[in-house]
Amino acid sequence: MEKTLIEYKNVNISHYNDETVLHNVDFKAGAGEFIYIIGKVGSGKSSLLRTVYGELDIDSAYTAKVLGRDMTSIRRSEVQSLRRELGIVFQDFKLLTDRNVHKNLEFVLRATGWSDTYDIDKRITEVLKSVGMTGYENRMPHELSGGEQQRIAIARALLNSPKLILADEPTGNLDPETAESIIGLFRDISAAGTAVVITTHNMTLLEKFPGIVYKCEEGKLSEKKN
Repeated sequence: MEKTLIEYKNVNISHYNDETVLHNVDFKAGAGEFIYIIGKVGSGKSSLLRTVYGELDIDSAYTAKVLGRDMTSIRRSEVQSLRRELGIVFQDFKLLTDRNVHKNLEFVLRATGWSDTYDIDKRITEVLKSVGMTGYENRMPHELSGGEQQRIAIARALLNSPKLILADEPTGNLDPETAESIIGLFRDISAAGTAVVITTHNMTLLEKFPGIVYKCEEGKLSEKKN
């Protein structure tokens, strides 16, 4: 049986203004699973992801565990250690615009405890190769296309070999062809054993790259069965 990385049962989630956005959420993710969360803007997709990486508190739950941690009682000091075991990819890339690709990735590694320059350079080379961006080390973010920036963001998410990657509308700013290449890359990452959870409203991607699908609608999260 696959190791459970996320286990939510009867979880209630509110926005920052205390308006409840999702009620009685049952959601799980296992190693190597490829999962979509779909729904309209404002339906709670991003709020759900934010609870997984500790950005948004959970109101109440029967069970809410992420990588073995109880998200109903996690201390703020523990959130950073949780995030070191996660990869997070955003729609707007969030690259540091004042430094090149290598320096962007090096910054993350040093911030998460890496100190040996040889090991850092080796790991950066590995993740850039894995996302098809070998040779881009010295490029600045503004010199990259949207798709290239997103590949670097995915490389950044892979640096610490996470068991789980969360991607919040990762293709929202990309053209259809580039979006497909990014989802294909996530599919490859999942096939290698890392769980991937993607929020999206692009139904075409679901048809081309099938996975487990959950839908946020009218305050509820339900798994869509084929």
